Amino acid sequence: MGSTPVGHQLAVSAVSWQTEKMTMPFLRRTNFSANTRTYVAHRVCCEHSCFEVNDVAYRPPGTKVNLLDDVSLSLREKRFGLIYGRSGSGKTTLLQLIAGFSKPTSGSIHVQRYGDDGHPTGSPKNLDSNKVGFVFQFPERYFVAENVLDEVTFGWPRQRGGSQLKELLALRLQKAFTSVGLIGIPLDQDPQSLSGGYKRRLALAIQLVQSPDLLLLDEPLAGLDWKARADVVKLLNNLKKELTLLTVSHDLKELSPLVDQSWRMEMGGILKAVPPPV
Repeated sequence: MGSTPVGHQLAVSAVSWQTEKMTMPFLRRTNFSANTRTYVAHRVCCEHSCFEVNDVAYRPPGTKVNLLDDVSLSLREKRFGLIYGRSGSGKTTLLQLIAGFSKPTSGSIHVQRYGDDGHPTGSPKNLDSNKVGFVFQFPERYFVAENVLDEVTFGWPRQRGGSQLKELLALRLQKAFTSVGLIGIPLDQDPQSLSGGYKRRLALAIQLVQSPDLLLLDEPLAGLDWKARADVVKLLNNLKKELTLLTVSHDLKELSPLVDQSWRMEMGGILKAVPPPV
């Protein structure tokens, strides 16, 4: 199947779309002046945004023990961050707070923009949960539709829309499917009939059509065979060119080539910055 059938089938669906993706440009340019002996580099601009968690603690309602304790991290846009640690240490809880499923007991989660001098420009802005995608561990367990197209568009408000809206939606779906390598599958296929690797691709596409700025992944390689794991790692490497990824995983060996920053979560919900795994 080419891109035309995807666009055509989606254009027939009456679905609505969320607001346009927030732009966070990352501009960097290096100029070189040279003679026979000297090369001089000049940094012209490196404005960027960072996703930041500041002193976040979390205590579930009705309990007396914090699951997270003064957690802080900063991840630059279009970077790959990895959190690892023992099961039960609070890694997934942190992802759920970032996604907006629950609210921190204290602390803040925001986006801060920085100038080329490395100093903040303006006040931090609260992280918009509509700009955050979340891929659960074993996301295929949460598939509910009878075909791929309905699965991707499930939960979108249904409303009448003009040709421009339908065209926009078709382009968004086409881009998402292209990014994860799903262009060739029939949109009327049962999602549960897909292989493990393709189910994981579909789960990624479901989030990408929402145009997130930050994509959270909980154990993205869990339950996959070696071939599917390699395919997903390649996909994630390509995706970090377009958006910021924060991943919880025990699979350090496969993911280590992608990692720009890493943290270890210790028991008691204490997060420590550590060098990327090698």
